Amino acid sequence: MTILVTGATGTVGRHLVGQLVHGGHDVRAMTRDPLRAKLPEGVQVVAGDLTRPETLPAALDGVTAMHLITFGGEGYAPLENAEQVVGLIKKAGVRRVTVLTGFEPGPVEAAAENSGLEWTHLQPVEFMSNMLEWAPSVREDRPVSLPFAHCPSAMVHEADIAAVAAAALLEDGHDGSAYTITGPQSLTPVETARLLSEALGRPLKTIEVGVEEARRELRESGLAEDEVEALVRLGTNPPERARTVLPTVEQITGRPARTFAQWAAEHVDAFR
Repeated sequence: MTILVTGATGTVGRHLVGQLVHGGHDVRAMTRDPLRAKLPEGVQVVAGDLTRPETLPAALDGVTAMHLITFGGEGYAPLENAEQVVGLIKKAGVRRVTVLTGFEPGPVEAAAENSGLEWTHLQPVEFMSNMLEWAPSVREDRPVSLPFAHCPSAMVHEADIAAVAAAALLEDGHDGSAYTITGPQSLTPVETARLLSEALGRPLKTIEVGVEEARRELRESGLAEDEVEALVRLGTNPPERARTVLPTVEQITGRPARTFAQWAAEHVDAFR
């Protein structure tokens, strides 16, 4: 069985490729720039872009299962050609797909559900890797800005998202399921900063900021106004599932979800 991973150089994709290769599976990794992929030996790296459907038939040749992201190109906007992409996937003979979704289902999810393919939706909450945004401030010993400092999040390790994806691709019994994937704890940014400080062995400078300051920082980061307001709503009034710990990772993979302390220990070099 050949498994195609789209978004193979992304946060989840790299972990999924590595886990599948480690398990001895035939993995094909699709990326826009194969020369910069830096993926493990044994992986077949192919050029492809979901926004350019003419690149997909070669990448899909001989594939029986695949991991599908729901965005393409340089940004994170939903694919506008979702039905065409899913049609090419089915035409190529792929039988099973995992779909990495956002907080709200989009056109790719709908196309997969209507395709006749075996589909599994993966709905992670906040990625632990989002904390890498703090790295420049921590390295330079500047205060880390904490908007929504006391808003809890059941953040998940990206490797656990990949592990659930691998199980759904390799095992029967997941067809038609939509899995919300969380970590084992619901943590506020204040608590997250404390755990990162413990991993680094030194205190972190932090500063709590109000909603208006958060808006200003988000605008200055280059986000559009609708994106700013969406993040403010998420930070001030998060949906219950964003902060609710679920046993999905252990139920699907057979082992507990990784903690933020584990993630921090793995990534200390990024903050030094």
